[in-house]
Amino acid sequence: MQATDTQSLKIEIGHAGAVSALLLRPPQARATYVFAHGAGAGMTHASMEVIATGLAARGIATLRYQFLYMEKGSKRPDPPAIAHATVRAAVAEAAERCAGLPLFAGGKSFGGRMTSQAQAIKPLAGVRGLAFLAFPLHLAGKPSTERAKHLADIKIPMLFLQGTRDALAELKLLEPVVKELGSSATLHLVKEADHSFHVLVRSGRNDREVMDEVLDAFAAWVNSIL
Repeated sequence: MQATDTQSLKIEIGHAGAVSALLLRPPQARATYVFAHGAGAGMTHASMEVIATGLAARGIATLRYQFLYMEKGSKRPDPPAIAHATVRAAVAEAAERCAGLPLFAGGKSFGGRMTSQAQAIKPLAGVRGLAFLAFPLHLAGKPSTERAKHLADIKIPMLFLQGTRDALAELKLLEPVVKELGSSATLHLVKEADHSFHVLVRSGRNDREVMDEVLDAFAAWVNSIL
């Protein structure tokens, strides 16, 4: 799968402006994942590219997109209402561009949290499930479950892909949160990985192997829903 196979798009966010997006649809795709970036790095970050190409190799199309603040080169994340509107616009764009393919949504860290908030407020049209790559349960060094309260309002399957060394999601807090969500929520723990799915040398694995595990788990979860 070459970079030239990726289609560049512009998505209008009402009166707020427009954001860039990248669509990668492999032959014989069986689903589409609409996913947003983390707070500090945009859709073209190397990790986002790895996720997109890795899912394409597993038969899953992706539409990744910018939030407005990232599009404008700002470091200050958008207010929730703007971020939620961006999520909805991206999902609508994916539904049109990949008509007929089951839709999933989510993202890395901040992007996943904004997607979950949007879904909790009003279901995203056509979305079958949400997948979070390192859900940011709390700020580093400030353990809390406040950010998880809205998850109980989500009525579709959710997948939490989390490293066991993630400083933004202490396991002693995250595991009970996921358990309380019931059978619709799945937690896949990646041993020795941090918030960026990076592992130390002593783990015996490298980051590529870890990301293969993450994407394999994602693809298996999608298959279980289709």
